[in-house]
Amino acid sequence: MTGLALDPSGLLGEVYISFWIPTVVLTAALAIKLPTIIRLWRDPLLRAVGGLLLLACFVFVFAAPATIAWVNRVTGVPNIAAPLVYSLLTAFCGSCLLLIIAWRNGLSDRSAEARRAMRLVICAYSGVIVALWVLFALADAPVERVRDLDTYYANTPFMREETLLYLLAHCTAVLITSRLIWNWVRTDGLDAWLRWGLVCLGVGYALNLIFDAAKLTAVAARWTGNDLDWLSTDLAPPVACLSAILIAVGFILPHAGQYLHDRWRVRLAHHRLRPLYLLMRSVNGSGVRFVLRATPELRLIRRETFIRDVLLSLARHIDEDLRGRSFAAALALGFAPVRAKALASAVTIQDAIDRKSRAPDGGGSGGPDTTDLLQEIGAVSRALRHPTDIQAVRARAAAPAENVPVHD
Repeated sequence: MTGLALDPSGLLGEVYISFWIPTVVLTAALAIKLPTIIRLWRDPLLRAVGGLLLLACFVFVFAAPATIAWVNRVTGVPNIAAPLVYSLLTAFCGSCLLLIIAWRNGLSDRSAEARRAMRLVICAYSGVIVALWVLFALADAPVERVRDLDTYYANTPFMREETLLYLLAHCTAVLITSRLIWNWVRTDGLDAWLRWGLVCLGVGYALNLIFDAAKLTAVAARWTGNDLDWLSTDLAPPVACLSAILIAVGFILPHAGQYLHDRWRVRLAHHRLRPLYLLMRSVNGSGVRFVLRATPELRLIRRETFIRDVLLSLARHIDEDLRGRSFAAALALGFAPVRAKALASAVTIQDAIDRKSRAPDGGGSGGPDTTDLLQEIGAVSRALRHPTDIQAVRARAAAPAENVPVHD
């Protein structure tokens, strides 16, 4: 037990996060975004987001130890997976910077400063990728290292410089991207889903600083003759995986959150119409035919249409005088005008149903004007959930009529 407590690598090995977990999350993010990207293919920002997520997937696929060993074996060059992974990671960092600059400033109104910044990013990170391959070609790294290449070759000429180059390029991109994101988060007027997405992106990129610090510390320790390899092999990978998951969530959240919010509003509207729908179904004798593949929007439209059609058939049974008395009664009982109007309509509809059952051919005292009822079906349906209030309004509206003398 004591040995385990003193062995950080042993503890971290227990919480190791598979490289395939962020790959799955990133792929899910890409799948969620893909329909929008295809539909709005001409939008360069959407294409950039899709490319960024695809690039992130490639990073984790090729950074997995099993893939590293496969690439080395297929090419026959020991450790050639290293510059490949470093290049993908560098390209991802550059793409993040480009996306944030373009996303924040907008493609239609980019300043000369923003365009210069984007050209600088492209040139700098393209140069880094070229330098990574040149350094690898110059280095002597014959022993394959799948998980600890950074520290194993920390003192090897050119491999040492290659490691430093990709880590510094990564750290620079993370610092700049994090700053841009957190400045953006503090901007007023952001959509809530976008703000939370940016927060996830900001935390995800900030975690990358821990990844860089762990790697650089482990490499520097080798330079001084110490062994802190566990920082590179056991701490950095799970931190990178967690960072990628948060970044994927950051890209998913604005889109998926708004999508789920819209779906919730549609389903809630459909549910709120249920009391009025059941009442109209009792009048019509049957309801809306169930369609298994109908979308929530279509089900809502069909329920609204059914309710309005049945209300139109009740038009000749509507008693406008009763609606006026019920509205006044509801106001007298202390209900707000909007609520009073809905309660009055509910009383009138119930009375119209009774009238129709007694005299199917009609004969109401008012004209067949159901405009207000057709426009306020949501409020009327909510009023029907409170039968006690409706009974109170009905009783109050009927009370004056009972005291009016009847003349021949």
